[in-house]
Amino acid sequence: MISKFRFNGPIAFASLIYFLFAMALGYLCLFHSLRPGIHSPEIPKSDGSNGTCNVFEGSWMYDESYPLYDASECPFAEPGWNCWANGRKDKGYAKYRWKPKSCDLPRFNARAILEMFRGKRIVFVGDSLGRAQWESFVCLLMTGVDDKKSVYEVNGHKITKTIRFLGVRFSSFNLSVDFYRSVFLVQYGSVPRHSPMWVKRTLRLDELDDISHEWVDSDILIFNSGGWWTKSRLFREMGCYFQVGNTLDVGMEVTAGYRRALDTWASWAETAINTSRTRVFFKTFEAGHWSGENWSSCKVTRRPSLASEGRDRNEVSDIMIQVVKKMRIPVTILHVTSMSAFRSDGHVGRWSDNPSVPDCSHWCLPGVPETWNQLLFSFLLP
Repeated sequence: MISKFRFNGPIAFASLIYFLFAMALGYLCLFHSLRPGIHSPEIPKSDGSNGTCNVFEGSWMYDESYPLYDASECPFAEPGWNCWANGRKDKGYAKYRWKPKSCDLPRFNARAILEMFRGKRIVFVGDSLGRAQWESFVCLLMTGVDDKKSVYEVNGHKITKTIRFLGVRFSSFNLSVDFYRSVFLVQYGSVPRHSPMWVKRTLRLDELDDISHEWVDSDILIFNSGGWWTKSRLFREMGCYFQVGNTLDVGMEVTAGYRRALDTWASWAETAINTSRTRVFFKTFEAGHWSGENWSSCKVTRRPSLASEGRDRNEVSDIMIQVVKKMRIPVTILHVTSMSAFRSDGHVGRWSDNPSVPDCSHWCLPGVPETWNQLLFSFLLP
């Protein structure tokens, strides 16, 4: 018995070491490589995959080589979204990259984009979430420029929330990257005569935004719209209701209004955009991570969530996809709804220029928006 015990002792010790190593490896896998299963709803065949891989199905992977830029060194990153500069200590949220299930996204190559679009114009149109993508895109491109002073905002404006047009010029490459603020895409107008007193403004669902003519002369055109299409924001906060022609419809549901607005946008795009020159993209809506009563609480986690908690599907995004599927021109959907659902760690929270107001809608820069631009980059490659 004694000899048998002595013979198994080294094996037992080795087994213990192996067990501890396996436990440590499991810990690292849990917190440095989160792999929630994501299955995107049906998207247009020509737009849901890049080659043979659906780039919208995958998981978030921890990557020490991230982030791809420093927001404090980019004059076009909004100070309110620079979470590090605003006091956030944990920086892990900026170190996750998106890994599609069956392929790899190419790493964003700023110099390649600058050379590819030399002498051209890239335009982003939408709300503040579209502006975040635009800011991220410009900051990414800045990493490929040797002379930073050769990049400037064409009107000398600082990046703010209310200016309807912001344009950054990369003069060494004769490249313009513009942003147009159009949160609804359709015309925001005055109230018809004899309307109820509680109707303050209307959305003209059958008329595109009056600055839409500015968008057409472009080589890449990226749209988004969704964050403002809620009952609380439209009806209660703004007193804004829907109008078609001369008829005010105070009973129309928000989703019906959104669909009608996108139909108007689609008709405009089919007639106004020269698709032999211009490639069109539409980014889906990425839901925020508000919680609590009346969705008023904002809890920002330290790591991506392991569960989507229903945020991987969104009716606004579904309507967008349905409208695009019926269009006669090619439009590429950037379907970010599902992947963003797991990024409860990436929001601004209280690390903004106004920490008294929590923010679980917008995203820290650098952070999640870089993935939207990596997706865009993957579709722009020849």
